[in-house]
Amino acid sequence: MMEANKVEIISKEMIKPSSPTPPPLRIHKLSLLDQISPPVFIPLIFFYQDDDQLFHNINRATKLEYCLKQSLSEALTRFYPLAGRLGDNKSFIDCNDAGAEFIVAQVHGYSLSQVIETPKMEELREFLPRVYGNDDDDDDDDDDVLLAVQVNLFDCDEGIAIGVCMSHKVGDGSSIVTFINAYAAIARGQGNAQIVQPNFNLAATLFPPIDLSNSSFKPSIGMKKEKLFMTKRFVFDKEKLDALKKSASSGSQVNDPTRVEALSAFLWKRLMKASRDSNKKMFAAVHAVNIRSRVNPTLPDYFFGNLWTAALAFPEMVIGSVNTTNDDLVYQLRSAIRKINSDYTKILENGQEFMKHMGKLVELFSKGEVEFCNFTSWCRFPMYEVDFGWGKPVWVCTTTFPYENMIIFVSTKCGEGIEAWVNMHVDDNII
Repeated sequence: MMEANKVEIISKEMIKPSSPTPPPLRIHKLSLLDQISPPVFIPLIFFYQDDDQLFHNINRATKLEYCLKQSLSEALTRFYPLAGRLGDNKSFIDCNDAGAEFIVAQVHGYSLSQVIETPKMEELREFLPRVYGNDDDDDDDDDDVLLAVQVNLFDCDEGIAIGVCMSHKVGDGSSIVTFINAYAAIARGQGNAQIVQPNFNLAATLFPPIDLSNSSFKPSIGMKKEKLFMTKRFVFDKEKLDALKKSASSGSQVNDPTRVEALSAFLWKRLMKASRDSNKKMFAAVHAVNIRSRVNPTLPDYFFGNLWTAALAFPEMVIGSVNTTNDDLVYQLRSAIRKINSDYTKILENGQEFMKHMGKLVELFSKGEVEFCNFTSWCRFPMYEVDFGWGKPVWVCTTTFPYENMIIFVSTKCGEGIEAWVNMHVDDNII
């Protein structure tokens, strides 16, 4: 494990928007999908090689810090809810310009290449802002921030890692990548030309918030202490993915599975086999689905908020007149995901009816009748396009989430492979 003194916090401050948020925008209503999103931070870390020694020189490093602060301040003016705080009943954000946390850290005696070649979860956490959940930090003064950035400067090989955490209550994976790309565009001086002002209000209009005080559903359902599970990273290159697609289509009703479908079915089957209770209960797959392209009319990617829902597939179910079996998991996944269409999003608009459906799933989970295997794919998000002015990242990664049996897919830099970040029980061995 990386020693604590190897990542030394140099400075920490709150960055406020460059212009005050107008009074009419002061209250940002959360949508129903915001309300039921998990109370966690979405973590991303961007690693950059300093081939031109831009960061090693003290004066240049100072200018870099100033640039990243100023551009963050400007970005917060456009993405004003990120500088606010959750209201008392967590149904709205008070856009009070309290600011985002900005940390500068120095990494001593540890090279960027070491991190990339042999990444370790406990070390990656050190590159993220404290709000992500460093257990040994007792300072809770800023726990209510919605966005935090940590700039890590490496001594050994003049590299830099930028860790960003955003509250899932504000937006989803697409939203955080949209924000970071806008932040980077401002930093390299192209903000006005390349940033479309995000829409923050449509989500709550489409999916109005409701009173959840008497609901059996709790956004924290399924969350566990991280000591109960571990996170492993598995890299599947193009050849491995092609082999999985071929295997998945053999004997399946799906002749042309996507990379994500084939890999999801493969890991779902592995986790079912590794589960200690697989013979006692159902082991369902839950796939997060971006609904921006599934509502009618469709929405562009820059629409901000939690615009996703979950597709649920069971290892055995009857679909029409076809009785699927455990061996055709890819078909069950595709069928479940395709059900998330414009008709389904209409159901989402009726919050009370949707929460009755969620209540039934909570009941199954609470009784121990079903175990969930949760998938989310970030493969199409333009994370490797994030350029702050010194080139694109050499590696982008996430890290641990407080959920067992949760898998996040991230594209490799070349775009042809997939990294699977798997949270699983400490005793499981799936591959």
